[in-house]
Amino acid sequence: MATTREQGLEAPHSPAPAPAEARPAEAGHVAPVAPPSPRPASRSWRNWLLLGILVVGLGIGIYLLRPWVVTALDTVSTDDAYVNGHVTFVAPRVAGKVVRVLVDDNMRVKKGDLLAVLDKEPYQVQVDIQKAGLETAQANLDAAQAKVRGLIAQARGSRFKMDHAIEEVHNQIALLKANVAAYQSKQANLELARANLQRGEKLVASGGISKEALNERQNAVEVAQAAVQQALEEVHQVRAGLGLLATPPKGEALDSVPDDLDQTYSSVRQTMAEALQSVAQLGFVPTTYNGTPKEIINQFYALDPEKDVDRIYAMLAKKAPLVMQAQAKLQQAQHDLDQAELNLHYCDVPAEIDGVVTRRNVNPGDFVQVGQNLMAVRSLTEIWIDANFKETQLANLRIGQRARIEVDMYGRHQEFEGRITGFTMGTGQTLALLPAQNATGNYVKIVQRLPVRIELTDYDPDKVPLFVGLSVTPYVYYKEPATGDNAGKFLQPVAPLPQVAPLPGAGESMRPVAPLPQEKVTR
Repeated sequence: MATTREQGLEAPHSPAPAPAEARPAEAGHVAPVAPPSPRPASRSWRNWLLLGILVVGLGIGIYLLRPWVVTALDTVSTDDAYVNGHVTFVAPRVAGKVVRVLVDDNMRVKKGDLLAVLDKEPYQVQVDIQKAGLETAQANLDAAQAKVRGLIAQARGSRFKMDHAIEEVHNQIALLKANVAAYQSKQANLELARANLQRGEKLVASGGISKEALNERQNAVEVAQAAVQQALEEVHQVRAGLGLLATPPKGEALDSVPDDLDQTYSSVRQTMAEALQSVAQLGFVPTTYNGTPKEIINQFYALDPEKDVDRIYAMLAKKAPLVMQAQAKLQQAQHDLDQAELNLHYCDVPAEIDGVVTRRNVNPGDFVQVGQNLMAVRSLTEIWIDANFKETQLANLRIGQRARIEVDMYGRHQEFEGRITGFTMGTGQTLALLPAQNATGNYVKIVQRLPVRIELTDYDPDKVPLFVGLSVTPYVYYKEPATGDNAGKFLQPVAPLPQVAPLPGAGESMRPVAPLPQEKVTR
């Protein structure tokens, strides 16, 4: 029993019997020979099937991977690229209270559309005030022109007075000569009376004439003397009236007068002064005020080649200081009115470009200042790509090379075409507000990136719009020839922009700056 229990316990652990063909032959017993096993079927068709599947899979893989391989070999790409575009900030050109806001964020607008309206009443009042000022300035101009016409009439009247004064001088000279002739005639009568008196005195002694006749001759002498004295007084009076000495200097005749007396006579000079006073207000200034009337008149006639007085006065009337001043005030009033009307027009705040409204921060009732940002309008058409390529990728990039752009927003099923149009003149690090400064200790070289601008050539915002800031992946086909403007260049040519004209005399007023003295460096 014990043996049986031990066998029962050990039975599970007994090794399994060996197969018959592996069982060793017992002594004196011949093992039977097993029949030969049949040969397995040929597996060549399986190998060919696997090979065919491998070839087909490899072909499909090559077909599917070919675009990526070709793109990797023929293009330069970067995933550090974004959509960029112009943005116009809308700001009022006048200050005022906002009464209407007609748009909101994300609304699409066109150039000239009304975005906001300011209170127009204060600016309408200014327009009315400036209109009244313009009418006043026009009335002042009319009054100045009327006054100028009066001055021209005064100048003509003064000229007539001067001619009359000259004629009066000529008459006085003629009267002087007549009085001198009368004086000489009276002297001759006096000499004759004296001669008769002397003969009478001789005849009285011989009784040839009576004493009464002698007395008559004596009275005739006295009368002749009185006539001579009266004639002399008349000559002196005329000479004094002409501004001459009553008794001429020794050696000069009583009727002698200066040749230019008609130019220097006081009444002539007075009328000339009156004429100059009138024409001076018309803008005529003689070269000298000591000239004779004839000289000044010649200067006046020299203003017109044909010496046409009416044409001269018409020219002076246009350039008269009174008229010029009134015209300047009229122009100033017109400009003030134009500015007031502009300010009234500026109360309407329009869109300056086509685009979409963003960042609206104004509401009705707000009081805004000049230049305050009310909202922004981003353009939908002026869109480009800023691709930040590594500096190691820039060697083969040029302006005009074709680029294919994939936008993360649309995936690979929507691609855009573009071309390189320019390179930024500095990496992002150098253009930062606070450029990085490498320390003087340990230094780790970092590959820099340069922004490259890519313009889109087939972009239609109405079909597939792009938004500023979207991530894109550009592929530049650097092996293809560059096309378009400035193809194959790094830099764009100098733009033919208009030049700003310098201020008149600005260069003359600038003083040359003296060079600073160079300091000697002592080593």
